Amino acid sequence: MILLGIESSCDETSIAVVEDGRRVLSVETLSQIEIHKVYGGVVPEIASRKHLETIAGLAEEAIRNAGITKKDLTAIACTNRPGLIGALLTGLSFAKGAAYALGIPLVTVNHIAGHIAAAYLAFPELKPPFTALSVSGGNTFFIRVADYCDMTVLGSTRDDAAGEAFDKVARVLNIPYPGGKEIDRLAKLGREQYGVEECMRRFPLPRPVFEEAPYDTSFSGLKTAVINKIHTAEQKGEEIEREVLAASFCEAVADMLVSRFEYAVKSEKSKTFVVGGGVAANSRLRERLEASAKKYGVTLYMPPLSVCGDNAAMIAAQGYYDLLAGKTVGLDENAYANLEYLSERNGKI
Repeated sequence: MILLGIESSCDETSIAVVEDGRRVLSVETLSQIEIHKVYGGVVPEIASRKHLETIAGLAEEAIRNAGITKKDLTAIACTNRPGLIGALLTGLSFAKGAAYALGIPLVTVNHIAGHIAAAYLAFPELKPPFTALSVSGGNTFFIRVADYCDMTVLGSTRDDAAGEAFDKVARVLNIPYPGGKEIDRLAKLGREQYGVEECMRRFPLPRPVFEEAPYDTSFSGLKTAVINKIHTAEQKGEEIEREVLAASFCEAVADMLVSRFEYAVKSEKSKTFVVGGGVAANSRLRERLEASAKKYGVTLYMPPLSVCGDNAAMIAAQGYYDLLAGKTVGLDENAYANLEYLSERNGKI
């Protein structure tokens, strides 16, 4: 079964051709980073228009590079939630038209489930059940994956997502969008020069905990604390030690996520854990998760950096299992900017 995957939830236009949910035949991704960099973040209207300009040509290229024809496609899988609504509708509208024209099924995929499914592409042996963390610019979710299409939210962020905090802190530090990679680089320098403990001593930062909801996270207070420290230094005419601050910030993010990871390992009694999403590319988080997994005897699956970010291959991978489960949709299917249709907690994805 060969699926054409379409991902347009934010500022990446991505088309992929994937066989049987595991074998990537081609993936073509056009980034809009240079376009949005001047604004310090993604401008939704500009993102939607750029998707509209490029999606058809990118699909033709992906099919050609996969060495197949349109007639070889079994189905089309498209992201329809969550994300920027205009960007989502652009991809969904194209997917509807293509599915109708080719007379093949259409499945819509939850972007968060797609980040989890990225691990299927990198690790052919991976099968549910397992516990997962999806952490990116738009979401931070801990999820129980009972089966390929049976996922339950254990907890999520109550405000900013982890990646969102990275970008906002980077903006105040005058680091161009997206700031995660540069903050990671600065943090490494800070740890190497001063050590983790000294960086945290110089810039102590909060790590919110919710006793009534142990899986939930909050990055808004952390982001604000960093920004306040930067503004205070500026008002005093002091030069901020960016490497030290970045190291303390990355450590705080890692502490919050790793502590929930360890709670999940104990409470879920799962010996398999999957981590996906753009923030999963952060070197300190990966290092801390690997050490914790080794400590607790957990098999940890973290996809390579190439599929941590938004890409259509992960959407096609999840779409394959949705198709097998009969989760096809009609041409009246809509897109959703957020996950309000989930119950507040323990909602199904």
